Amino acid sequence: MNQVKVSIVIPCYNQAIYLMDCISSVTRQTYTNWECIIVNDGSTDHFNDVIESLTSWDTRILAFSKPNGGLSSARNYGIQKATGKYILPLDADDMIGPEYVRSCVGHLEESIDVKLVYGSAIKFGLENGAWNLRDYSFKDLLVRNMIFCTAMYAKSDWERIGGYDEGMKMGWEDWEYWIRLLSNGGTVIRENATLFYYRTKPTSMIKELISRKDHSLSIREYVFQKHGPIYSKFFDFENFQDFSNKYYK
Repeated sequence: MNQVKVSIVIPCYNQAIYLMDCISSVTRQTYTNWECIIVNDGSTDHFNDVIESLTSWDTRILAFSKPNGGLSSARNYGIQKATGKYILPLDADDMIGPEYVRSCVGHLEESIDVKLVYGSAIKFGLENGAWNLRDYSFKDLLVRNMIFCTAMYAKSDWERIGGYDEGMKMGWEDWEYWIRLLSNGGTVIRENATLFYYRTKPTSMIKELISRKDHSLSIREYVFQKHGPIYSKFFDFENFQDFSNKYYK
């Protein structure tokens, strides 16, 4: 299994303060055939000072810089540089458990029907405790996301569906990506073991998005309009307003 290479892709925009914790969790993986691609998305903090020590720490850690373009743009840029068979996105302020990569690769290598693998999660920081996410079903995924961004998939699938939508700069780009990835079926596996550690902070993109109901509703409408034919296979509705009234209340 160590013959298969995994690319861990970490976009970073003004998150240098958390990078050491994040990369430390990567270097503790029991699965050793990985590369870690850090993408500096136009940061204005002390990213360059931190990255110099990180890249000298382990030759598997690579760093690239680009003008700020948003999370989807940074992820796509990093995945373009990736040489691994599988991709594991990871936000710069989060961490993964030592068995994460090994566990995900094991499931993906077992069957070509497996499209996505992720682990159970714990919140730490401002909030602490288990992150209780609903079980996956594609129909439920169309209404709201239950899969965090740090789930492993094949790079060939990223190429097939055209990567992350770079127009989605307000957030939830991973949700829309999962819809496209899984729209034609495929098995999704969530490990029972706690493998992912999600940092909670006073402010974040997701918290801001949830607090701005107009923004979150506009993103939902964008996804709905983009994937209208898929929604019509699973739900009965007249238009987005009707769908929203029925399923978002």
